[in-house]
Amino acid sequence: MNKKLKEKVVWITGATGGLGRELCRSFGKAGAVIAVSDLRKKDVQALVNALQTEQIQCAGFPCDVTDRDQCKKVARKIKHKLGGVDVLIANAGITHRSAFINTEPEVIERVMSVNFMGAVNVTHAALGQIIKRNGGVIATSSIAGIAPLIGRTGYSASKHALHGFYDSLRTELNDIDVRVMLVCPGFIDTPLDQNALGSDGKPLRKSRAVIGSKMSADNVAGRILKAYVGGRRLFFPSLLGRVSYLLSRLWPGLYDFLMTRKLKDEFKA
Repeated sequence: MNKKLKEKVVWITGATGGLGRELCRSFGKAGAVIAVSDLRKKDVQALVNALQTEQIQCAGFPCDVTDRDQCKKVARKIKHKLGGVDVLIANAGITHRSAFINTEPEVIERVMSVNFMGAVNVTHAALGQIIKRNGGVIATSSIAGIAPLIGRTGYSASKHALHGFYDSLRTELNDIDVRVMLVCPGFIDTPLDQNALGSDGKPLRKSRAVIGSKMSADNVAGRILKAYVGGRRLFFPSLLGRVSYLLSRLWPGLYDFLMTRKLKDEFKA
């Protein structure tokens, strides 16, 4: 139980994925009431049932984050049923793995629609409630949001866009007791990359190369909770993230060399 989160309503998008599920569990066990959102109604209900067996207070709100009107309706439903959103965790996201020269632009458009505009949509829908309740926003970015990542031009663009958006939003909320935190995980052991889109937009259904070791989703979720409660603005759950951030800024050529040496064989144009 955490005093700062007790009975706070936390709306989590992308909730049924690996990290999303563990965020629901971590924040729920800290005493928050979880508004569970994801695309498929049956998956949302299954997660709600599972969380309730762990005595976590929660309710399901299926939502397509790319549908702006639906996001607004869901925000109103959460307010009606749970009282309003205290904390939004914009976690919904997809990725792709393909060299840009071989990638259909529609694939990048789809990734931007979910990862960036999806976050914009839910933030716009919930922000009024969050301001009234002096809450906060947590956005799931990536190392790809602060440094280049070969074979993921669209994914990296979508995550870089999150930083521009949320860092600027934070300046608009400086005089209000509303916090904004960006999280940049490294490689996590979740199904996200198994479902990565290929150059034609179809799921690849295969694993990827990684740099370093994968972190477990429950470990990352627990660290995110502690970072949010601690008032962090930018958080790297892993050492890899912190090193990548510094290296890409201080020695960008060296970062590019090390990163591409590890991953380039996946993306021969």
